[in-house]
Amino acid sequence: MGGLFAVSALTAACSANARGPAPGPSHFTIRAEVPGAIPPGSDVFVAGNFNGWNPGDSAYRLQRDAKGGYWIALPDSVRGNLEFKFTLGSWDAVETDNAGGDIQNRSAVVRAGPNPEHVARIAAWRDPKKARVIAHTARPGVSVLREDFDIPELGRKRRVWVYLPNGYESGSARYPVLYMHDGQNVFDNATAFAGEWGIDETLDSLQAAGGKGIIVVAVDHGGDKRIDEYSPWKHAKYGGGEGGKYVDFLVKELKPFIDSRYRTMPDRMNTGIAGSSMGGLISLYALVKYPDVFARAGIFSPALWIAPAAYSFVRAAAPLKPDVRVYFVSGALEASTGDDTVYVRDQERMIDALIAAGLRKDTSVVAFVRPDGKHSEWFWRREFPAAYKWLFER
Repeated sequence: MGGLFAVSALTAACSANARGPAPGPSHFTIRAEVPGAIPPGSDVFVAGNFNGWNPGDSAYRLQRDAKGGYWIALPDSVRGNLEFKFTLGSWDAVETDNAGGDIQNRSAVVRAGPNPEHVARIAAWRDPKKARVIAHTARPGVSVLREDFDIPELGRKRRVWVYLPNGYESGSARYPVLYMHDGQNVFDNATAFAGEWGIDETLDSLQAAGGKGIIVVAVDHGGDKRIDEYSPWKHAKYGGGEGGKYVDFLVKELKPFIDSRYRTMPDRMNTGIAGSSMGGLISLYALVKYPDVFARAGIFSPALWIAPAAYSFVRAAAPLKPDVRVYFVSGALEASTGDDTVYVRDQERMIDALIAAGLRKDTSVVAFVRPDGKHSEWFWRREFPAAYKWLFER
């Protein structure tokens, strides 16, 4: 799932204390059949691409009906392709199958006009007291640089991962470096929220097929601070505003450390940054704020809707050098509003801003729209190889 860590919706949500509108012909109503009794004091919530995958959003708490079932009428603004799951207020207490295993996101399509109900049966709940055992999938080239790398700009610490290409330990070659966000999801399924990107598997395969190799540095997101750190501009509902300091950390603290410790090619032409959703937004910001540091950027499904100031920021920036390479990709099925093309439209609008800032379309910036693309890790994992090859190996 795009999940709590991949804000993907434009929605006029209910107020924080609202219980939602009553069911009616103008609302899409979700009903849930819940097995047995839920734990005392617990409530049932729905989390999806219409509320930033917030598992305990009070505006999306289901109500009880007279027969003991649960229901919620979604706001009229929620339209299009929905993906969602039910929780008891956190991802540690998300719905599961009968055996306690993870289930796929539920889905529904909401169109304008009279909306039918969607009825779901919840099989079971994950017990937060029972730890899940998930196999680690990181390959030998991946290691944790530090569990508590200091971020002085924010007064926080964060885990940082490093991927080294095959042959690094026995060779003397220097390599480009790609900086990535949401480090939990980059290499290891055991730490991933909703599936990993498999960057290590992809790069090992490409190198074995003749690729040059690259170093990847991935920084974990900050949990409930993720949106704050990944947007330089504040959003009235979701937060933000610390993105500038986070990028300063990447440039002033992390990059010098990496360049001093590993055999990197530290010039801008061999330094890239990439991420998805909020990670795509902050990657774009970093490229524009520090054009003398980054000349490569992979922008996957950027959450530009949360930061409308990004367009004027790009247009007002110093002219970007035409040797920059920026790779955009979004899916046609990412939005949860009546307009299914929100991400596509915003991507095209940003490309216009980048061209106004000095880049050339199809030479220094390319963009793709995948008809089946959704706001999800499986999509970004699939699209990464093409992005990497265009950015670094052409």
